[in-house]
Amino acid sequence: MNIKGYFNDSCNICRAEINHYKKINKSITWIDVIHNNCASRETNLSSKELIRRLHIIKNDELYKGLDAFLIVWNEIPRYKFLSKLLTLPIIYHIGWLIYEFIAIILFYKNKHLLNKDH
Repeated sequence: MNIKGYFNDSCNICRAEINHYKKINKSITWIDVIHNNCASRETNLSSKELIRRLHIIKNDELYKGLDAFLIVWNEIPRYKFLSKLLTLPIIYHIGWLIYEFIAIILFYKNKHLLNKDH
């Protein structure tokens, strides 16, 4: 199964988290959306959309935000419980709100990256 993850390696928090996942699981190919011109073409998303959220392509389907994290966590045995827990309806919606709140803060913190050529 081929899984690709698209993340902003220029964001310190994003990089730290993805580097953690890279160390414990090799089944996901991680792509830095800032330094990889193919990311927009592969996902059909703009640079703004790509740095706004985590994205995962699994089985030719694109997942974003919390749904992308659910895919990642489901691939890592020690985090599988998070994937299961966050699929419960009320918990999913609360998790989605928390993710979006954090993601918007990180987006505005890193928005200056959109002005750079890549």
